[in-house]
Amino acid sequence: MLSFEDARNLILAHTPTLGTERIALFDAGGRVLAEDIHALWDLPPWDNSAMDGYAVRAEDCAPGRALPVSAYLPAGATPGATLAPGEAIKIMTGAPLPAGADTIVPFEELREGEDEICLRTTPKPGAHVRCRGEDLARGALAIAAGTLLRPAEIGLLATFGKVLIPVFRRARVAILATGDELVEPGEPLAHGRIINSNAAALAAALREIGAEPLLLGIARDNEESHRRLITEGLRADALITSAGISTGDRDLVRETLLELGATEIFWKIDIKPGRPTAFFRAGATPVFCLPGNPVATLITFEELAKPALLKMMGLHRVIAPFIKGTLLEEVRKKPGRGQFLRVALEIRAGRILVRTSGDQNTGILRTLVGASGLVYLPADAAHLPVGSEVDVHVLGQLRESPPEAP
Repeated sequence: MLSFEDARNLILAHTPTLGTERIALFDAGGRVLAEDIHALWDLPPWDNSAMDGYAVRAEDCAPGRALPVSAYLPAGATPGATLAPGEAIKIMTGAPLPAGADTIVPFEELREGEDEICLRTTPKPGAHVRCRGEDLARGALAIAAGTLLRPAEIGLLATFGKVLIPVFRRARVAILATGDELVEPGEPLAHGRIINSNAAALAAALREIGAEPLLLGIARDNEESHRRLITEGLRADALITSAGISTGDRDLVRETLLELGATEIFWKIDIKPGRPTAFFRAGATPVFCLPGNPVATLITFEELAKPALLKMMGLHRVIAPFIKGTLLEEVRKKPGRGQFLRVALEIRAGRILVRTSGDQNTGILRTLVGASGLVYLPADAAHLPVGSEVDVHVLGQLRESPPEAP
């Protein structure tokens, strides 16, 4: 049976990258850049002032010396003013540095008179001057393809006047729940029925990474229903199924995919939770067959499907890094199978401290709700005493905990 690492590597190796499109700059946040962007001009395009103050020549400056003011340069002024020796020019932040000047003296470091200034200190040559091209020189790589466009990247694109941005397409991901026992949220809940919560949870997880969920509904436990809905799902960029992939007589997902011509890359992983996980390719469409247990569904999505979907949408670094944490409680497991442990994390004195978030039974969803991380325990791990160092995948944001009371 495959290890977790081998399964993830196989999924990534068989996951294609989607095509590209050009979209408006203001819609590009959260998308992945599809082409390298180079600086169209020097940034900044000219030497300019980093402070409100006066442009001077450093060699003219000494504490107590008065310099006559010859001009005024607001932000947006046209370059062209020239500073004569022994004079100063009033200048605002962002205004072009006048020819002859090499230093800016902020208002706080001088005394202003009616037509002159009196220096209080000796400024360092070049102080508060932003030099042409110090951020980016013309032609330099500004943002590489495969970069997630955050606010900073959007700002840089806008700086170079970009209006249409080349990005990778969002993945359209079909979601199919399976089982006669399922009813949709809002429908009457008869005895023996359960609500189809996995579809809603998976849709939220897809939106969180920028994908577009397509809800197919519920495949009932018969061949016609499975064939019809799986065929529809294979028209999307990717398909995620929930349940129906184990060995029960009503587990029809695997045989239906094979009948439809899909190629099985693997079936079952040596991991807990998530052993009955499978991965198929139907042409260019990856199919992630996840367990039906809600905890296993979300953990296998996070660790196996999510990296592949991020790759589809153009990201280069798709595997969430594991960081080191210290156990605050003893952990035991049976050796022979890797396991993801739901944990609560806290930071104290710069250390990440780890404790389980509660009952680790795969049927207990509240401990995933209360988890801020997942600890991966390798197959050969059996007993980890208090103080052991473990690998932690952080979920969401990790915040500093308040100091403990004395």
